[in-house]
Amino acid sequence: MHSLLLLFSFSAHLYSLSNFIPFVEATKTQTSFTIDLIHHDSPLSPFYDSSMTSSDIFKKAALRSIARYALSESSNQFPESIVFPNGAVGDYLTKIYIGTPPVERIAVADTGSDLIWVQCSPCDDNSSCFSQDSPLFDPNNSSTYTPISCTSENCTLLYQNQRTCGTSNVCEYLYKYGDHSYTSGELASDSVSFDSTSGVTFPNSIFGCGHNNSVTFNSTKKATGLVGLGAGPLSLVSQLGDQIGHKFSYCLVPVGSNSTSKLKFGDDAIISGNGVVSTPLTINSSTPTYYNLNLEGITVGNNTIQSTQNSSNIIIDSGTTFTYLDPSMFNDIVTLVTESSAVEALQDPPKPYGFCGSFQGSGVNVPDFVFHFTGADVALPTENMYTVVDNNLLCLLLLPNTGLNGLSIFGNLAQINFQVEYDLQGNKVSFAPANCTNSN
Repeated sequence: MHSLLLLFSFSAHLYSLSNFIPFVEATKTQTSFTIDLIHHDSPLSPFYDSSMTSSDIFKKAALRSIARYALSESSNQFPESIVFPNGAVGDYLTKIYIGTPPVERIAVADTGSDLIWVQCSPCDDNSSCFSQDSPLFDPNNSSTYTPISCTSENCTLLYQNQRTCGTSNVCEYLYKYGDHSYTSGELASDSVSFDSTSGVTFPNSIFGCGHNNSVTFNSTKKATGLVGLGAGPLSLVSQLGDQIGHKFSYCLVPVGSNSTSKLKFGDDAIISGNGVVSTPLTINSSTPTYYNLNLEGITVGNNTIQSTQNSSNIIIDSGTTFTYLDPSMFNDIVTLVTESSAVEALQDPPKPYGFCGSFQGSGVNVPDFVFHFTGADVALPTENMYTVVDNNLLCLLLLPNTGLNGLSIFGNLAQINFQVEYDLQGNKVSFAPANCTNSN
């Protein structure tokens, strides 16, 4: 048992996985580099609102992730990409540099999408691009910009309903998202680099040059596109392929931190030492963007609840705030927490929480959580599973997956202050506890 005090820091934070075609020009040696990830609500973010309290920020991020999956699962489109609900950007942002000379863009880093794209000049008409503070990327100003032809293998990697052949035999793309956002334009290659510690540049990277775009994520005009980190062949991770040894990892800091989270590629992504545990990683053909793990059960205090779902039953996602579980497992957890912590459950907990209980005094004892993935027991810090609201409400950072078509999600709150490595060739995910603020 742990005593949960009223004040503690909280945070809101890939088919065989290696069977893709490397599109980025290969080098003889493997590349390692690191990208800064800035949380949407961090003081370092261009979206930061200093008037919001910690509770406001937490609720906003949680509601954003709820809508993200509710909308995605309600759409009949296939393939699906995760959406940008309620006029809010995704949880993490990054800087990307495109062209020669390089032009800086701020983009959403999204594990639920597979395409890299930015808004480009010219727009199809005056209303076909969303507003942004910076000038549109002009391909005419880049000496290394090359449109992709319709007969190129890169073009055929788009689904048939995502591509057409335009004028001059140029491959044109159309990506639609579940919230009715979309981007369309020409598929192209150019030099891409990142605000990384190594200054690594990748020539001939494939991306979408969007001439007709409508999104709900850009109410502040700061974001100019998206960096897809999903499992599809056109995502950043897939394009880099052999150059990064099919490995990447991240370490997520608390949202209020003045440090950035880190997304690492190649040898830099490898985690080792005491405390590292690993579990198999798979991709389901029915949901090809999602990264699936197998959750065997969860221990709450001294009691273990076994999962009744099939194998590969939970996805791991750094862009979803809460963890979502099967309703029966969620209800069993609520019962154990209520009995162990002696809180009085609320019949109508405040949104976005699925369970809150009132307590008296300056704190409350709470049971520990251990997630039992196949081959990997992950013991979570207290603050990764609980929060205190309005001084006397203990709330779980878990929700039932009702309305998500049975989709369970291991969200980013549970992953805070863990190094999480994806080995896409070895088909495994590894976890190691870390102080991500100091270890970056």
